[in-house]
Amino acid sequence: MRLRRAILAAASILAIAASTPASAEGVSIDDILNDQKTGGDIVTNGQDIRGQRFSPLDKINTSNVANLAPAWVFSFGGEKQRGQEAQPIVSDGIIYVTGSYSRMWAIDAKTGEEVWQYDARLPEGILPCCDVINRGAAIFGDKVYFGTLDAQIVALDKKTGKVAWRKKIDDFKAGFSYSAAPLIVPSKHGPLLVTGVSGGEFGIVGRVDARNVETGELVWSRPTIEGHMGTLKGKKSTMTGKKNESWPGDMWKWGGGATWLGGTYDPDTKQIFIGAGNPAPWNSHLRPGDNKWSCARLAINPDTGEINWGFQTTPHDGWDYDGVNEVISFDADGKKLAATADRNGFFYVLDRVTGKFHNGFPFVKQISWAKGLDKNGRPVFNKDNYPGNPKAGKDGKKGKAIFAVPSFLGGKNQMPMAYSQQTGLFYVPSNEWGMDIWNEPVSYKKGAAYLGAGFTIRPIFKSHIGSLKAVEPLTGKVVWEYKNKAPLWGGVLTTAGGLVFTGTPEGYLKAFDAKTGKVLWQFQTGSGIVAPPATWVQDGQQVIGVSSGWGGAVPLWGGEVAKTVKYLNQGGAFWLFKLPKKMAAK
Repeated sequence: MRLRRAILAAASILAIAASTPASAEGVSIDDILNDQKTGGDIVTNGQDIRGQRFSPLDKINTSNVANLAPAWVFSFGGEKQRGQEAQPIVSDGIIYVTGSYSRMWAIDAKTGEEVWQYDARLPEGILPCCDVINRGAAIFGDKVYFGTLDAQIVALDKKTGKVAWRKKIDDFKAGFSYSAAPLIVPSKHGPLLVTGVSGGEFGIVGRVDARNVETGELVWSRPTIEGHMGTLKGKKSTMTGKKNESWPGDMWKWGGGATWLGGTYDPDTKQIFIGAGNPAPWNSHLRPGDNKWSCARLAINPDTGEINWGFQTTPHDGWDYDGVNEVISFDADGKKLAATADRNGFFYVLDRVTGKFHNGFPFVKQISWAKGLDKNGRPVFNKDNYPGNPKAGKDGKKGKAIFAVPSFLGGKNQMPMAYSQQTGLFYVPSNEWGMDIWNEPVSYKKGAAYLGAGFTIRPIFKSHIGSLKAVEPLTGKVVWEYKNKAPLWGGVLTTAGGLVFTGTPEGYLKAFDAKTGKVLWQFQTGSGIVAPPATWVQDGQQVIGVSSGWGGAVPLWGGEVAKTVKYLNQGGAFWLFKLPKKMAAK
């Protein structure tokens, strides 16, 4: 009987792995669209083009995860050990993972040995706002793709690491950079490589670009701030919004709205979902109006680059509540819905066909800038919680300071949440903190910081800052919560084994019971984890992989919070875990 169970278990996991793309043909668009259904590879950021970060693999589960053990560790090496925020891509037994300072490795998934390494030659004068991180790669055919901190997109031969092509996204001297994982989507033009831009703190204008995957040539471009023209096949297409509809004077010309976290794609509605960041400058008194489409989620037609709909989470933002966080497609109540957890502390559920507000609720405590959301999802502002106008002060150099919750690093920042098809819950890595913030005079200068604000971040609870929450999307009920002393900055993975995985700045990779939140396993990796874990089948056995390396925005921008975690060690390594063979066979 025991032998029969072992044979059936092996057959089950191998059946999932059998749908891995054939190496002779390379990764196809169908492979990308069906990534969640296959177990032997990971060919999209999010383990699913919708970004659910749910795996159907269940051979590591609540009954045996306590036996999970490291199989090997790969060091990123050198002195470039800063924040490591990338999810791996896995294809044909090779792991492709990016690291700080715009580097990429190909690693043998079986042995942990390096196949090749690529280092971008970064010029002097790059202007990344929030550490020298990279959040991952994309793969298609015989190439892997990633972006660099000097605002370029690079295609590499996946077998050799040699450059197939390199294209400039924009001028790094003007403040542009790029650190998100690219997205590959289908279109009438063929598969497209979709990228955004970083640099909102330097007054750049956000946009979304779509390129031919084989040549890198631009197919279309869509700015995220009203008044700017899009392009299609090398010609001007349409304007985003209407000039000066919600921006005064010339402020729209350097209006921010950076698309710095990348996007997801919904195969059902054939739309790209992507978020636009804060308006520039932070000093909101200089730009009265809603400032569309900053702090918004956008649905874009991949054939034309046109915006199908937009939903603005923080109109007239005065707190740097970027609207870039991932939009995850899911179905409930017989409807096609999408969910997003915003920097501003509210969780939103939208109709993903139309963008209409379905429901929303706070997912962090003590939100001060808004009283709640109205029936359309628009915030009901607490007007006395806007930072004051410097012009109203005695010397005109500093406006009235206020204490706002959450801090500008957000109720949730770059760390992606996960949705379980098994429990119907979203697992949201959040932080409970606030900030003292005040406005200052500022004017735009190319390549210079364009903030017009000062700030310091403070905890609001003595016991914890980080909070992993299991949330019911239609009711807002928090089913369980795990509190962490340091801020949570790593992404989440959930599996059909009834598990939730995430890492902590203290260095632990943890596995939770998805239904109860009980910690079932943890392992100390030696440095803080600020990357999403991933899972796949390697040699017939389910494995878990994660990058370890403390860094990101918290140590750089965290104020009093940064001081409390200054003891944490930096690092740079990729860890792979699996069950002992006897356990894996049960």
